[in-house]
Amino acid sequence: MFTRFPLFDTPFLSSLLQELRTAMRQLLTDLCDELEGPYRQPSRRLRVPTGFMRVVGRSLPCEHFSNWKMVGWIEELNDLVYLLDVREQLRRESDRRGFAEAFYAACEGQFYEHGYLEELFPEDRPTPATLVSRLDRLCVKLARQVTREAIFLVPGLPCRWVEEGAQRPWSVPFEFRPHFERAELPGLPYGVEGARLVPSALVQRHLRKAGCRADLLINSNGIDVCIGTQRVPLLAFDASPQWRWRAVSPCYIGSPLQGHGGLTLGPTLVYGRDRTPVRVTESHSDLASRFDRALDIIRSAWPEGAQNLSMLTARVAPLRARGVVSFSYRHRPGLSFINCFDRDQFDLVDDLIHENSHHQLNLFLRKATLLQGGRHEEMFYSPWRRSLRPLRGILHATFTFTMGAVLFERLSSNADRLAQRLSKEDVLRARARCMEEIASVRYSFDDLDWAAKQEWLTSAGVGLVDELKREMRQLVKRIAPYEAAVKRSRYGGELRRHKDDLTRAAQLYRPGRKTSG
Repeated sequence: MFTRFPLFDTPFLSSLLQELRTAMRQLLTDLCDELEGPYRQPSRRLRVPTGFMRVVGRSLPCEHFSNWKMVGWIEELNDLVYLLDVREQLRRESDRRGFAEAFYAACEGQFYEHGYLEELFPEDRPTPATLVSRLDRLCVKLARQVTREAIFLVPGLPCRWVEEGAQRPWSVPFEFRPHFERAELPGLPYGVEGARLVPSALVQRHLRKAGCRADLLINSNGIDVCIGTQRVPLLAFDASPQWRWRAVSPCYIGSPLQGHGGLTLGPTLVYGRDRTPVRVTESHSDLASRFDRALDIIRSAWPEGAQNLSMLTARVAPLRARGVVSFSYRHRPGLSFINCFDRDQFDLVDDLIHENSHHQLNLFLRKATLLQGGRHEEMFYSPWRRSLRPLRGILHATFTFTMGAVLFERLSSNADRLAQRLSKEDVLRARARCMEEIASVRYSFDDLDWAAKQEWLTSAGVGLVDELKREMRQLVKRIAPYEAAVKRSRYGGELRRHKDDLTRAAQLYRPGRKTSG
C-alpha cells in the first residue's frame, strides 16, 4: 500500500507526472469509447466529434497530457459524459424527487470548483421539475465548449481530419469571447502553451456587431470564419500552412530549470466589485519582470522549492481583484492566478509557492486517496480562515502553509545571500510569518491526528501528514534563534494575539471531540 509522499524528490514527482499523463490519455480514450458506445445517440444529437477527439489524443506528445489546458479539456469532457449518464438515469427514475435530492448532495461535494451547481440548481435546493431541462442545457453547453477547444489544440489538425476522412466541410459555431477560467483573451487560443491568434481591427468590429459569435468553416484547404455574410480566412492549409490572423507567441518568464518547460505569463483576469470576473486584459510587460525577480529569489533561497515550482507550475495569470490573493483549480494543474496589484514582491514570492503547493497536493491526490470516503466534509477550525472548514480544506491548508513556512525560513537563513533583493524588513517579516505559520500548522496537526484516530484519514493520508511533521520539526529548530528578536519587534504583539486566538479556538471547538457517526 502506498503511504509515503516525499516533498522534495524530483524523480518521485516526475513519476507522478508521468502517471498523470498516462491516466489522462487513457481517460480520453475511455470517454471516446463511451460517447461512441452507450451514449452514442445523445453524443450524435450534441454533435460531439468523437472521432476528431481521438485524433487529437493520438497527435499530441505524452508530456502535454499533464498540461493545464489539456487536462482541463479532458476533465470537461469527463463532466459531459458524467452528466449524460445522470440524464439517462433520471430518464428511467420513478422517484425523481429522491433522485434530485441525492444528485444535489453529490454536486455540492463534487462540483465545488465549477458553476455547475448554480446552473443545475439555481434556487439552491433540489428541483426535480426543472432538472431535466437544466441537465440538457448544461450538456449542450459542455458539448460546444469541448468541441471548440479541441479544434485548436493541434493547429491544422482539423483540416487533415476532414481531408483524410473525405468528409464535407465541417461547420462549428464559435464564440470569440474571453474565457475566465483559462484567463484567455478574446480571439483564438491555439496549442497548449498559451499562444493565440488576433483578428484585424476590421474583423474585430464585425465580431462585435455579431455579438462575438461566428461559424468556423473547416475544409481540407483551410479554415474560414463566417461572420454573418462575411467570410474571413483564418488558416490556409497546404504544403506550407499559414495563419491569416496575427499569431502571438506565449510570453515566457525566466528560463527552464533542468529540462522542464518554461513558465509562461498569461493575460490578466479582472474582477468586479462583487469579486466575480468581468474581463480579461493584456498583461503589462513589467509583470513578467516581477515574476522573473520572484523566481530568482526562490532559486537563490530554496533550490528544492524552485525545482518543485519548475516542475509543477506552467503558467501564471495575473489577477486584479481587491480582496482576493491567489487561487488555482484542481482540474487545471499548473495554472496559477496571482494578485500582482494589491501585493508586493515579498507577497508574490509567497503566492507562487502557495499555489504551487496546491498543484503538488492535487498531484498527490491523483496518486492516492488521503481521506476516507464521506469524511472530507467533516468540519474543523481553520487557523487561516478563522472559521470552520471541511477536512479536505484543512488538509490542503496544512500542506500549503507548511510549504510556506519552509519558504520563509529559507528566506531568513539566506538573508546575506539575498541582501540585494530582500530588505532587512523583508527578512524580519519572513521570520515572523514563519513563526505564525508554525503555530497555525501545529494547531491543525492536532486536528488531523484526531481525525486519523477516527480513521477519517487513509494510511496514505497519515503518511503525508507524517512527512509534513518531519519537515516542521527541522523547521522549528532552524528558526528558533530568531524567535526572541521577532517577539521584540513590531510583529511580536501580532504573533502573541495569533497564538491566543488558537488557544481560544481549541477551547471552543475541541472539548468532547464528539463524532458525527
